[in-house]
Amino acid sequence: MKAYLKNTGGLTFIAKGDSNHYLVLDTVPAVGGSDAASQPMELMLISLGGCTGMDVVSILKKKRVNFDSLEINVNGERSAEHPKVFNRIEVEFVVRGDNVPPNAVERSIFLSATRYCPASAMLRKAAKIEYKYKILNRIGKEITSKVLDLGL
Repeated sequence: MKAYLKNTGGLTFIAKGDSNHYLVLDTVPAVGGSDAASQPMELMLISLGGCTGMDVVSILKKKRVNFDSLEINVNGERSAEHPKVFNRIEVEFVVRGDNVPPNAVERSIFLSATRYCPASAMLRKAAKIEYKYKILNRIGKEITSKVLDLGL
């Protein structure tokens, strides 16, 4: 796997990986950017959310769990000193649907976090990652929520 990046001026870059899809990166004006695109550290959180989200959807579908939607909120706290790595990350899954079994959601998150998601495995080496979920029915009423203790 490889990536190619090209500076287009200031701190803006265009990038593409093996999939040949382009992505733009930038940063805030306070450090020389023009705030025209996502920042690299944001993309790390997005990558974690996408990686674990794809796992959870795939596992739930294999378990034949019917759900209407899945949203993932990822929040990261960074150290105050450079290199300002993430030291804590919270991943919240919001599953919407009637009759979604909590044990299937928990098992799917567990498998993603401990076995399948390489983004999670990499980031876990630097940051404590907390996983939690909420299940809402179709009209948005909360059915259950839980912070998971995955033993990581």
